[in-house]
Amino acid sequence: MGDNIIAIVDDEEDIVELVSHHLKREGFKVKEFYNGRDFLSYIESVIPDLAVLDLMLPGIDGLEICRILKSKARTSSLPIIMLTAKATEADVVVGLELGADDYMVKPFSPRELVARVKTILRRASNKEEDKKLIRLGSLSIDKEKFEAAVDGKKIDLTTTEFKILEVLAEGQGRVYTRDQLLKKKRLWGDDKLVYDRTIDVHIKNLREKLGKTGSLIKTIRGIGYKLEI
Repeated sequence: MGDNIIAIVDDEEDIVELVSHHLKREGFKVKEFYNGRDFLSYIESVIPDLAVLDLMLPGIDGLEICRILKSKARTSSLPIIMLTAKATEADVVVGLELGADDYMVKPFSPRELVARVKTILRRASNKEEDKKLIRLGSLSIDKEKFEAAVDGKKIDLTTTEFKILEVLAEGQGRVYTRDQLLKKKRLWGDDKLVYDRTIDVHIKNLREKLGKTGSLIKTIRGIGYKLEI
């Protein structure tokens, strides 16, 4: 992972130590913070490649930090994985809609966290290359030709189905809330009559048309969807 710097912000020393150990073992550079204020001070001079951010912090909590980061042009694109002891959907949804990329509920698997860090960094790298062709296992999406194929066989998708698939694929591994998908103008144009259920129906149709590959589209119960290998 070379020079990738991962910031860990959590007031629980054992969590910081555990996450830090696993990330360092994979070759990442790690910066450790036990409160939000020190982390915000650090990013005034250095912007890490990704932040693992606990929501329940003393002083400035994780949601407020996320809000601050996403409101500034300098740090708005910083990828964030939220850690939360709260499994309530409301907290997770707020964090995701503030711009966080993913979340994990404590207790969590450090190996899974490392895997998600790698996925998000890979996605950020691919974004910079602005690929016109997205490949995810047997699924390929040609953004210029407006075509999707599984094992080279073209799949007949509606315009909206293709756009939803494209959004999920571009954000591979990222959790999108239903509200975020509903608010994406590129999906619906000027259509104001779009409801949660509309998204669910399109996702159901997408999965059916993709066959076995449809299992890449994961339902995050009560929250939304993500596409992940």
